[in-house]
Amino acid sequence: MHELGLRLGSLLIAGDVLSLNGPLGAGKTTLTRGIGEGVMAEGNVSSPTFLIARTHSTKSGIPFHHIDAYRLSSAAELDDLDIDYAGSISVIEWGSGFAEGLSESLLEINIERDLETDLRTMSITGLGRFSNPAQFLGETK
Repeated sequence: MHELGLRLGSLLIAGDVLSLNGPLGAGKTTLTRGIGEGVMAEGNVSSPTFLIARTHSTKSGIPFHHIDAYRLSSAAELDDLDIDYAGSISVIEWGSGFAEGLSESLLEINIERDLETDLRTMSITGLGRFSNPAQFLGETK
């Protein structure tokens, strides 16, 4: 997860929104830590569960927002955070149903974890510049 996050983080630009979904322990925060490292976020990227959102400065000057939507009940509550999504890079854990409409560049990553083997499988879909996730990530098929 961390390695994928590093790769993703190195490719992100202002206006990008990522929605990470999956059960507890699936690896959403680990992936986000890698993304934070890839965007060169300053400070410790940790779960913002109780704060709902953390903002990190980056070496590029583009704010990096790490949002945990687990306790939110509507997209309006996400809007109440008053985040400039167009001028920042945002990762929203538990973002399904909340992240849609925040940006023209949305990457949705759904993570499943096999409890017996601890293996993860992901499905990745996107809009805008993420409309072909495999191409965006540099994979060839």
